[in-house]
Amino acid sequence: MTSVLLVALAACAAHAGDIAIAPSRMKAIGTIDARFQSYNVEMVEVTGGRFWKPYAQDRMQRDRYSNRPPIDLASPRLRMLAAALSPAYVRISGSWANATYVADTEKAPAAPPAGFNTVLNRAQWRGVIDFARAVDAEIVTSFAVSPGSRDANGAWMPDQAQRLVDMTRALGGRIAAAEFMNEPTLAANNGAPSGYNADAYGRDFGTFRAWIRRSSPETLVVGPASIGDSPAPGTTAIHTRDLLAASGPGLDRFSYHHYNTLSPRCGLHDDPSQALSEDWLTRSDASLAIYRALRDAFAPGKPIWLTETADAACGGNPWDATFLDTFRYLDQLGRLAKSGVQVVMHNTLAASDYGLLDERSFRPRPNYWAALLWRRLMGTTVLEAGTAAMPGLHIYAHCHPATKGAISVLLISTSLNATRLLTLEGPAEHYTLQADRLQSSTVRLNGEPLELGAHDDLPRLAARTAPAGLLRLPPASITFLVMRDAAVCR
Repeated sequence: MTSVLLVALAACAAHAGDIAIAPSRMKAIGTIDARFQSYNVEMVEVTGGRFWKPYAQDRMQRDRYSNRPPIDLASPRLRMLAAALSPAYVRISGSWANATYVADTEKAPAAPPAGFNTVLNRAQWRGVIDFARAVDAEIVTSFAVSPGSRDANGAWMPDQAQRLVDMTRALGGRIAAAEFMNEPTLAANNGAPSGYNADAYGRDFGTFRAWIRRSSPETLVVGPASIGDSPAPGTTAIHTRDLLAASGPGLDRFSYHHYNTLSPRCGLHDDPSQALSEDWLTRSDASLAIYRALRDAFAPGKPIWLTETADAACGGNPWDATFLDTFRYLDQLGRLAKSGVQVVMHNTLAASDYGLLDERSFRPRPNYWAALLWRRLMGTTVLEAGTAAMPGLHIYAHCHPATKGAISVLLISTSLNATRLLTLEGPAEHYTLQADRLQSSTVRLNGEPLELGAHDDLPRLAARTAPAGLLRLPPASITFLVMRDAAVCR
């Protein structure tokens, strides 16, 4: 019996040895923007209006949308939680921004002018600027392209964009980066005039480029903010290649959007059992490959930003507010950082089912706690951590953001029943996320539930110590390791 046990242990050790976490062997392969992990607050959240209805409000989903008042950007809880993820970019955009009228008045008019669908007033934009300043977030936005923003010949005019820039300066803020419009590939459904095509976009982008270089030269020009060129569900009326060919050079950052799928609100009903599959987790790779090739062809060398992403478009899947989506969320951050993407803006901070926070209470969801651990542990220097020799295990590594000579390793185990064995070259601090059920809204860190304190204070994210040697990863778990004495990070 003893010999059998020894043989079994030796086999386990040999298998674990195939995956060694060894800081001494890791090499730096790139860097990411200090504001890599960022988020969206949709323009319709700022103005108030109809946005994707959370499933909990109406299980039957008779109406995909629900009316909502403007988001309370002055909420102490919201600001505290957002500040903990900073520095970041906050993108105020989305499809609704394409038809939003800028009123330089404290209150919005009773109805938007002809050619617009909603109104942004001065008080609301002041709230955005104050929020961004309070939480150390740089503002990214886009502008209206609807019929109301055009002359008699249908050409885009910068009057509304100029008003937003002027109002921002008058309120003591700045627009760090701007996309001309949101998702021009879907222009027909996104507020642009009927029949809008690539040639019209090229003409309008030329006007936009000349205007912003003159009127706001400190603002980065980002674009094209496309979606729909990949073979994922959904169609597109205009191809990004045609948009870029028509518009010519002029981008400071190349941006695109990606969702793994569409939510049931928009007609797809995915099986949640897919959410831990390799197909599901690698979908962002296919999308990046398409847009990287377009970047190389039309804007070579420009940094790539993913300015809108989540699991499912149209407000998120029913499980996106649970621990099940945290595997995708962190895996996407890890693989895109390793692939050189500079910024990833999650949609949204606090709206519908894909929000990091509940939209009514602003209480953190599992993805928020994952985002907080990423912010605290994963720095801007990306390392080559190797490839897992076993299926269902993903490994990413970065230099620690605060401790010289330390690395942080992200281990994502998607197996539902197998304990993974790895070998640690040295001792490590570990932070392991698990949940009692994958579709649970409560996540545990090293066995303790993560929740806000009585006075909205963040919990202490306490690590446990793992000695050098074998490390056991529980099934369906996510573990961050912090290890010292990494020469590459000194």
